[in-house]
This record gives sequence, structure tokens and C-alpha cells, in this order.
Amino acid sequence: MSKVLVILGELSDRDIDWMLANGTRTQILPGTTLITEGQPLDALYIVLDGTLSVAVSSLGDKEIGKIISGEVLGEMSFVDGRLPSASVTAIEECLILSIPRRLLTEKLEQDVLFSLRFYRAITKFLSSRLRGTVKRLGDDSDYLMYQEPDDERAIGQNVENPDNPDLAESRFQWLLQRLKGN
Repeated sequence: MSKVLVILGELSDRDIDWMLANGTRTQILPGTTLITEGQPLDALYIVLDGTLSVAVSSLGDKEIGKIISGEVLGEMSFVDGRLPSASVTAIEECLILSIPRRLLTEKLEQDVLFSLRFYRAITKFLSSRLRGTVKRLGDDSDYLMYQEPDDERAIGQNVENPDNPDLAESRFQWLLQRLKGN
């Protein structure tokens, strides 16, 4: 769940409340494709529970990674406006928080401080992912491209307040409790 911790560590409680109020909790059945390579996305997704497979057509639809609880999906397409570069399919039943692109765009345009925190969080998230990819390529290993680091706390060290590394994790647990109560 470490990837979402980077984002939740930057956002305020009020920001998270907005995401919960405007997002939709959805159960995804095994075999369901959440994101199709080359097709427009209408939401940003947070994986709350379950496992998904990432595959790209240029490699013959070979699986290049797995997505687990706490991952954020669709952030690259949201930021750069380009179509998704991979397909994502549920391996098992998943619980997803979908935040509609239109609502998120409106919120970013209307709330400058939310926008600042959101883009700072996405920047840290993407930077962390890129560093992990470069490290794995440098190790000349057979690891999957999106495999989680061995140390789940490694990304937590990038959160703004290193004196309180549990803040983002407690926010994720709070988010899960609120969604399961709905």
C-alpha cells in the first residue's frame, strides 16, 4: 500500500473527505479490465483491495507487473492527457475508489491549495515509481516492472513529514474504514 501513502501524506484530511464524497466505491470481478491500453480514461483509481495485472500490447500482452492494494491508477494519463500505455485487469475481486476525471479537474481548477497538494503528491508518486524502475533496471533482475519494493516503508520515507511516517498509513486505514462503512 506504500504508493498511495505518498499521495495521502501530502493531502489534508479535507482533501481526503472531498475524494471520498466525490469518488465511487466499486467492486471489480476477476477478469474485468479496468483500464484498456489506448482507450480514454474517465477516472483516477485507487486500489483499496485486491490484485490486478498490468500488460502491454507491444510485448504481446505480456504481464509486466501486478498492482496491489494502495496503488493509484490512471495518474499518468490524468497528468499528461495521453491515452493509457498499458491495460489493467483484475486477477481477483478488487475494491476500487474511482474519482471522476471531470470532478477532479473542476476541483483542481477551483481550489488552488488542493491543486498544489495534489500535484505535489502525484509528482512524488511518479518520481518514486521512476526511481524504483531505474533501480530494478540497474540490478539487471527479472523483477516485474511494477513490483513493490521489499521494504514497504521505503516510499514512506519520501512523505513530507519524516518525523511522523505513520500519518499517511493511518489516513489510508481511515479511508478504508469510511468506505467499508458506506
